[in-house]
Amino acid sequence: MLIDALTLQLGYNASLVAIGAGLLGIAAGATGTFLFLGKRALVSDAVSHATLPGVGLAFILMVALGGDGRNLPGLLAGSALSAGLGLLCVSWLTRRTRLSADAAIGAVLSVFFGAGVVLLTVIQTMSGGRQAGLDSFLLGSTAGMLRSDALIIALGGALVLAAVLVLRRPMALVAFDAEFAAAQGMNVKRIDLAMMGLAMAITVVGLKMVGLILIVALLIIPPVAARFWSERVDRVVLLAGVFGGLSGYVGAAISATAPDLPTGPIIVIMAFGLFALSLMAAPGRGVLAALLRHRRFQTRVHLRQGLLALAQGQPIYEPLTLRLMRRAGYVRADGVATEAGRAKATRAALDERRWQMLRGDPRHEAAAARYDGLTPLERVLTADQITELDRGLGPEAAR
Repeated sequence: MLIDALTLQLGYNASLVAIGAGLLGIAAGATGTFLFLGKRALVSDAVSHATLPGVGLAFILMVALGGDGRNLPGLLAGSALSAGLGLLCVSWLTRRTRLSADAAIGAVLSVFFGAGVVLLTVIQTMSGGRQAGLDSFLLGSTAGMLRSDALIIALGGALVLAAVLVLRRPMALVAFDAEFAAAQGMNVKRIDLAMMGLAMAITVVGLKMVGLILIVALLIIPPVAARFWSERVDRVVLLAGVFGGLSGYVGAAISATAPDLPTGPIIVIMAFGLFALSLMAAPGRGVLAALLRHRRFQTRVHLRQGLLALAQGQPIYEPLTLRLMRRAGYVRADGVATEAGRAKATRAALDERRWQMLRGDPRHEAAAARYDGLTPLERVLTADQITELDRGLGPEAAR
């Protein structure tokens, strides 16, 4: 059944929801990259929690006007106004008071979320609000989602993604260095407002599917996962969109096969799975890559120390050093140096004497700063520099 859901064979509605969730994930991942790079991840948390009172007020207003309180465009409009107000409150508190950004965010999200919970309680006492189902906006739900709802979410995600593609360069510059961006003539406040506005838009669009509590995860986890794979902003944005899209698409497909489970948590679990994979397996910054680099460095250190011990005629007692030396063919099983080991030891001892002279010569200060004591000097110095060092060593260099 899961294969049917992934290949869009589970029905028109389920396919539409999966595609909408995929587009939402792509837009959320790409948008969240700039919040993450600008160290503003918590802003999305404040915006998401600030949407709840807007949802409640929009429902009450639509019911009072004789309409359907569950109308999705109306609920999203209310949540957008409320989120915008919350964003303005955070900005005002940060600029006009002594509160730090994290304190302002904490105050706004707690007050707005508390007001939203109160409004939901009031709605349940209304004759037209019983069983309103607005609690689905907390954790997300696709159960009972109409075709029009899925189209609104897909269209909203696509529009946000298009805006991100257009504004990605100025937003990246402001995220990394706002002062430099201002010096280049950019309107930093306007770009910053656009960045926050896109985060607010994707938060509002994703309310129905992911929920206001978990939309933060879809904004932040894909960029964090993508950051493990690349150092370039464009690639991080692209990978964050891919990870977000996979999380949304696969999570919605799984949710379609298990309708009793809320959609939002499944999407977030999928995003976490991609994050865990990136954390472990990314070639540049992953845990396994770091362990391999450490292991290679450890091997180089032990081989170097073992060769220097051979050059000085000292016995090798350290088990790992002895094992590595045997594996490299530098010593026999009984610990006696082989011909290749003696030649390599002589070369290591010469490099060590060259290195000592290099450190004491101010003319080679730049080269000494680059040398790690393990890399052969031929990779750090030119042939002329090595010849000059050997002349300083005299007969020692010929041994």
